[in-house]
Amino acid sequence: MTKDIVLIHGAFAGPWCMQDYATFFRDRGWTVHTPALRHHGDDPKADPDPGLTKTSVLDYTDDIAEFVQGLDSKPVLLGHAIAGVVAQQVAARGLASAIVLINPNAPWGTLPATDDERAVPRALMEGGAFWKQPMRVEFDLMAPFALNKMDEAQQHAVFDQLGAESGRVMFEMFFWMFDDHHAIKVEFDKVDCPVLVVSGAEDRAVNPDTCCALAERYGERGTFLLVQDHAHFLFMEPGWQGPAEQIESWLNTQPI
Repeated sequence: MTKDIVLIHGAFAGPWCMQDYATFFRDRGWTVHTPALRHHGDDPKADPDPGLTKTSVLDYTDDIAEFVQGLDSKPVLLGHAIAGVVAQQVAARGLASAIVLINPNAPWGTLPATDDERAVPRALMEGGAFWKQPMRVEFDLMAPFALNKMDEAQQHAVFDQLGAESGRVMFEMFFWMFDDHHAIKVEFDKVDCPVLVVSGAEDRAVNPDTCCALAERYGERGTFLLVQDHAHFLFMEPGWQGPAEQIESWLNTQPI
């Protein structure tokens, strides 16, 4: 059984958001890796790297694939939000022993199913040509849609660590129908490892039904785990240990 696990953060964030899970898995004998997505992980208040402007989800996938190929064995990939898409794309290259997708953004071809899921792209449209520049997220959008299971003090503490994100990445995520490169497309038939899709029951950014439908696309390889009393950042929310234990229990049952 492989004991390497790669924890991949989502948009606007950095490896810092995975530290509780990193400690959890290390304490249980795992070798933990927490790479930063391209142009992430630096001072969140600093001006973003100019290269972020042209950065695509495909760049994130290429970088994580290169990182994984430098390991001694195929690891487990755990990805949050857009990194859930990245994890699936890397797995489709045959580079993962299993993947865990925490509140993953829907892949190419999936329409938003709820008013909440439509709220983010609607807010993006109000920001002008966001896809041509790095962008930052507003607290008034993050707090109710992604940080809604944290108290106000923790909401601000987490928000203050968020950095800039590629507007192109946000375009690829939410306006995929206009993306000629199909940057968030997943080749499901090429993902030949076990897949666990974890959904916070109170996540307003990615609806649990969207996550359940994704797990079902994998047939016998897919498992759906609905976690009550949690939302989008379930790995940082009060009680984060519960989902972590459920994830490790699932991994321990897999032939990896």
